[in-house]
Amino acid sequence: MKRAIAIASAGLLAAATALPALAQNKADIELDQASQIIHELSGPQSTAGIPDSVLRHAKCIAVVPNMLKGGFIVGAMHGDGVATCRLADDQWSPPAPFQITGATWGVQIGGEEQALVMMIMDNNGMQALESGHFKVGAGVNVAAGPVGRAASGSAGWGASILSYSRAKGAYAGATLNGAELNQDHAKTRELYGHEVSFNRILDGGVHTPDQGAARAFLHTVNHAVERASR
Repeated sequence: MKRAIAIASAGLLAAATALPALAQNKADIELDQASQIIHELSGPQSTAGIPDSVLRHAKCIAVVPNMLKGGFIVGAMHGDGVATCRLADDQWSPPAPFQITGATWGVQIGGEEQALVMMIMDNNGMQALESGHFKVGAGVNVAAGPVGRAASGSAGWGASILSYSRAKGAYAGATLNGAELNQDHAKTRELYGHEVSFNRILDGGVHTPDQGAARAFLHTVNHAVERASR
């Protein structure tokens, strides 16, 4: 009996230890996927990506690697993402995890998985994002972003957020009015070891996590913006 209890206890301990590691692995995978999307949008061969003028002037970048959309006529969408904002020294803040949820409209047979990118272009959009909780389109103007590296960002003039989606390897402007963005508190604790506010992360008030995925994501964003500024 004692041996059985010891084995059961060891199993419970192993499971409890594995849970944070599993969550950390998910965070790393998400960051790696976000890095890949930014690279696709800004690499030398990505002529159909986000315009250089948008990358140059963006105040924050939010990436949802896998936005799941489903239903028929009226469905729902949900995705986990990471955001980063430009700091005073022109570097980018540590990644801030979030979730985005909202209704979708239009004919959608079955589930469809897309990548989503939001380029926050002004102080109004940045303040909304840093709050860690806001509804897109409610006091924060959003527009489908212009596509093409040489395109002009003026196509979305006046919008606080320019949004893009990727499906089947192609990027296009996306509409997001009504979607709600909230800080992912559980993933924040996994990345930083404790609860920390969304605005503190995006203001650069914490150190970037040591794991390579977080640093690689910021390196990719920095490199993309630097290339767009040449």
